[in-house]
Formats: sequence, C-alpha cells, structure tokens
Amino acid sequence: MPITWFTILFTAWACLGGSLFAAWQAGAAKADITPTEPVPLAGYGGKTRMSQRIEHPIWLKALAFRDDTGSTSVIVTADLVGLSDKMIAIIARNAQKKHHLPRERLILNTSHNHSCPVTEDVLWLYYVFTPEEAAARDRYTASVYAKYDEVIGAAIAALQPAELSFEQGLAGVAVNRRRSRGPESRSLGGQVDQDVPVIAVKSGSNLRAILFGYSCHTTALGGLSINGDCAGFAQLELEKAHPDCIALFVQNCGGDANPLPRIRGRDAEATTLAAMYGHILAESVQQVLATPMKPLSGPLRVAMGSTELPLQPGLTLEELKQRLPALTGMPRREFEHFIRQYETLGSPPDRVRYPIQVWSFGPELTYIALTGETVVDYSLNFKAAHGWNTTWVSGYNNDLLSYVPSLRVLKEGGYEGTSGMYEYGHRAPYTESIEERITTLVEKLVKQTR
Repeated sequence: MPITWFTILFTAWACLGGSLFAAWQAGAAKADITPTEPVPLAGYGGKTRMSQRIEHPIWLKALAFRDDTGSTSVIVTADLVGLSDKMIAIIARNAQKKHHLPRERLILNTSHNHSCPVTEDVLWLYYVFTPEEAAARDRYTASVYAKYDEVIGAAIAALQPAELSFEQGLAGVAVNRRRSRGPESRSLGGQVDQDVPVIAVKSGSNLRAILFGYSCHTTALGGLSINGDCAGFAQLELEKAHPDCIALFVQNCGGDANPLPRIRGRDAEATTLAAMYGHILAESVQQVLATPMKPLSGPLRVAMGSTELPLQPGLTLEELKQRLPALTGMPRREFEHFIRQYETLGSPPDRVRYPIQVWSFGPELTYIALTGETVVDYSLNFKAAHGWNTTWVSGYNNDLLSYVPSLRVLKEGGYEGTSGMYEYGHRAPYTESIEERITTLVEKLVKQTR
C-alpha cells in the first residue's frame, strides 16, 4: 500500500498517544473574598450603603492554561463590580514578578456584581465616606490584592494534564434595559445576546473546571447583603452539582442588559428571583455539558494591544463654574472633578486609552476580551465577523473605565451612550469613531493569533 499523507498523520497521531490536539495542562483555584466586617457596598450611587449580612460568600477564581509550547496563561474572574486602572496595574505587576506571567497572558474579568464591597478607587465619584468607612474599604482592598496573588499562584500550582472543550448554550434572563425604560425608550433597539459560552476542563472523566459567561448586568439584587447576585447563585449551583469542580463566571457584553423583571424593596422576594435567574444560567451550562462539546486543539496564541478613544468637547471652565452652585451630590462631585482638571492639567483629558486582548485556543475558539461596560452590539458584531459558533466576546475586563457604546447606541443617546460618562470622570461622550477604532484593533489582534 503506498504511503499517503493520511498514513503519515496517523503514525504521528499514534506516536503522540492518539491525539492530534495540544498537550493541555490546566489548573483551577478559588479564594474567598467575603468581607469579615461591615463594608461600603459598591455599584449604586447615592447614600453610602453599609453591608449588614452575608447572603453567600463571594470569590476570586482563577483558571490557568499551559499548552505544549510551555506558555502559561491565566484568566481570573471576580464577584466584584469592577477594577480600576490602579488595581489592574498592581495585580498585573505582582503576577509578572511572582508568577512570571506576561501581561498579555493575564485576563482579569469581573462579574459587575452590585452586591460586593467597594475597592480602592473604583467608581470613586459615586461615594462619600466617613473616615471609618474609608478605613474599612482600605482594609478590604488590601485583602483583595493578597487574594489575587494567592489565587493566581494556586491555579498555576494546580496545573495538570487536561482536555479542554467548548460549546454554547442559551438562556433567556437578559432584557435590553434601554428599551425597558418607559414609553420614551420604546423606539430604541431591543438587542440582547442570549448565548452562554462554556469551556469544560476535564482530566479523564473528572470535570475539574467550568468557565461560562453571559451578557447581562448582575443587578437582580440591590439590598444590603453581600452576595454574587444571579451569577453567584449560578456558580453555587454548578459547584453543588459537581463537587470536585470550580465554576467561574465571565461577564460578557452586558452593558445595556438587565435581568428583568426585578424587585425593589422586598429583599426576600428579590433573592428568590435572583436565585431563579442563577438556576436558569446553571441549567443552560448543564445542558451544554450533557451534549458533545468540541475539543480545543490549541496552542493558545495571545495578543494584546490598545487604542485611544477620543472624547467630544466638554463644558468650558466658565460653564462648569456657572452650573456648579445649583448641583448637589454626585453631579456636584463630577463638576468639581472637571474644574480641578482644568486647574491642574489645563483641561480635562480628551481621550481614553482602551486595551483589548485576544486569545485563540485554535480554530475552535477565539476569545475576545474587551475593556469596560461594553454594549451588546460588540458581541453580536464580532461573532458575526469571526464565527458565531467559534467566538466568545467578553466585556468588563481590565479597567472599569466607562460604558462603551456602539455607534448605534452613541447616536441614540441616553445613559449608556452619553449621560453615563460624567460619573466615570470623563468630560463628554466618545466621538463617533469609537466602534471603528475598537473593531480595527480587534481585527488586528485576531489576525495575530491565527
């Protein structure tokens, strides 16, 4: 029988132990970040909310990958509202120094949980603290830094041979919140992304980790308890069903989506509703796990870059000073911030640095990690461009720098497109080049990982 390319490939396959896929190693770990004292709660502006009870623990979780090139990469998920640029720099610097992890091989995602403690300077214009409240925040922040270091190191230490596979399910929790805000919003688009992407990590028949995501604000709850909201309930249910497994939730492009309906003012009923939403997400993941999933062939190729998002002109110093006396609360703090920028910098900054990461697990999965509160258009558009069934688009990575509207949302206006910029300390909305700039960089990074 003549030698064919099939014969050569089959012989190579047999010599490699019967697998044409990457020799993956994976390791998962989690660290409890539940506060041990009353702390200021994050996510909502207005009067400072101090925690009164623990609904369930909140976590940092890390999943480390090592392919047959020997390169190690780690994604860390967190039951936090977000991270600031300062926090990202400290966590990444420690990961580089202690674990030799290059910045492009570290993805830091937060669930955007609104029932967690305030950390460092995240959403700093939202809050006014007493000295005691600020001290509690600082103690908690110090513990979170230590836990990031701990969980990254533990995931890397847990690396062992594994098989990785990917598939997507569906869930119906998210509603486009822009369309839900009264009669004046009925003309706005109602787009949502109902996909639930899932990576399963197995060693033989043992399920060791589940990485799953969804595009929706974690805002089913708004009381005074510490919890992980619906994403937290989903993780708890999955880990109960798979006791030897760590379940990690990734927030995707949920900037303009809420879990609806919601209940306000009736905490017990709201908690039941949040748990139900979590059950829906967990059941979607369970259905994915019960069906054949695509093995990820690797190797894991990574790329990271940044672009600049220009801002429209803001108010002049004179306009700010004229309007300031009529303002109170957070609007007053915002204007005082812009006035300080005029006085110290000459004017408020006119652009924002925007980092993006892309990880390719082989032709079966391209993982695009965007920064900030990205709206659903980015997920839908990038999956349409790069493969509906082979692309995972996550938001809420890196710095919680602002809402990140698409061109559509920017032109429509409203909170996610325009008025929400002040609370992030930015002088004005982005210019209409925003979507083109982000798309151009994503396309460049995707090409680098192919």
